[in-house]
Amino acid sequence: MTTHRHLQLTFGPETVTAPIIYTMVKQHQVVPNIRRANIEQHVGWMVLDLEGEPADLDAATAYLTGLGIEVSSAEGDIVAG
Repeated sequence: MTTHRHLQLTFGPETVTAPIIYTMVKQHQVVPNIRRANIEQHVGWMVLDLEGEPADLDAATAYLTGLGIEVSSAEGDIVAG
């Protein structure tokens, strides 16, 4: 049964230029929806909805944190309204 997670990602200089969303999708069975992002030369953040099976969402989140990306639960939908 698929479910959704609404996440906020914070990137440091080690990962800001890497194709992390592409790699995450290729390695894990998740569907991303980038809701909002601000990526600069050395830092960045992204609000991301992920859809998938709970185990796949857990693996995708572990992949992101393993890269040193700060992952937290995002509240609400900052794009709407």
